[in-house]
Amino acid sequence: MDPRTNPYAPGAGTPPPELAGRDKIIEDAAVALDRIRAGRASRSLILYGLRGVGKTVLLNRIRIDAEARGIEGIQIEAPEGRSLPAALAPAMRATLLRLSHIEATKAMIGRALSGLAGFVGAMKLKYGDIEIGIDVEPEKGLADSGDLDSDLTALLRTVGEAARAAGTAVVLYIDELQYVPEEQLAALITALHAASQMQLPVTMMAAGLPQLVGHTGRAKSYAERLFAFVLVDRLDTAAATKALCVPAEKEGIAFDAVAISTIIDQTRGYPYFLQEWGKHSWDVADASPISSADAEQATINALAELDASFFRVRFDRLTPSEKLYVRAMAELGPGPHRSGDIAEQLGRKVTAVAPLRNSLISKGMIFAPSHGDTAFTVPLFDGFMRRIMPPAG
Repeated sequence: MDPRTNPYAPGAGTPPPELAGRDKIIEDAAVALDRIRAGRASRSLILYGLRGVGKTVLLNRIRIDAEARGIEGIQIEAPEGRSLPAALAPAMRATLLRLSHIEATKAMIGRALSGLAGFVGAMKLKYGDIEIGIDVEPEKGLADSGDLDSDLTALLRTVGEAARAAGTAVVLYIDELQYVPEEQLAALITALHAASQMQLPVTMMAAGLPQLVGHTGRAKSYAERLFAFVLVDRLDTAAATKALCVPAEKEGIAFDAVAISTIIDQTRGYPYFLQEWGKHSWDVADASPISSADAEQATINALAELDASFFRVRFDRLTPSEKLYVRAMAELGPGPHRSGDIAEQLGRKVTAVAPLRNSLISKGMIFAPSHGDTAFTVPLFDGFMRRIMPPAG
């Protein structure tokens, strides 16, 4: 069929044509943000789950819906190797400038910008990776001590006061939160906790890999009372069928029942993979309905494309020793696996391979679903490793 009219949208954070199975999460986030704007107590959401489940899509949908209701957002992605202040400062400046046109808040916004200027100046000395300059005179003594905990708390307080004066809320939308170093995450949680205690309308909605739950707990033990941790998992059969079939139906195209079953089985209901299989099924099919033979050919084409891109870019970030570790995991199957079983597969002691495991966790390749267990953060990665690399040993 004509690829020009292909409705599927595989991509990193690309909104799918049919966002199925996520209504409750979207509504819960909307309720929380509306309560926070109104000065009422509510826990914000931290979305966590494997790669390809649609966390970024959900976070963006929550932000877009909130902005449509007049709630301001500060959107950042926490990159590896960069400090939180460096990522936060430019986005916060842009948001404060957007609010500055409101006459009633000009004084409050001016003070918040002065606080941001002091914060940037102090954090440049501490972290050295902040490149933005703030063309506002800093207020002496406001968010400029060089202590991240106290300065970030002071800064968010001024932002919250400005938001309250504007009758809105300001939300930090942070993707890949697991990459924020623990000390900096602790400071962020401390600042948000203080804002919550003062009932200021400033909060955070975030997303990250499964290790984020333990990461926040280690940073601050009360994080579980400040945030609601929401698992974003693969779709059940009904939602997966809807995500696959509705985009085609809007173009007058159907899938036969065997094709649907084949694709859901191959993708295991992960939203990103459903988009990939939908795209390739459309491209190989000659006419409606898309058949089981089309789905089988789509599987071949989708895996080839994933191997060359989605999987490969993650594989190429690994050291030779790390590749051997994940290949040993793959030999055992999808997982999770006991750390001892992986070490045995490698012919080494658990203590000897523990640094490799820790490095892979920090790179976001694997996580520990429970004590002593190890699993891939990327669905279907075990199959890729078996295709791309001979067995360990």
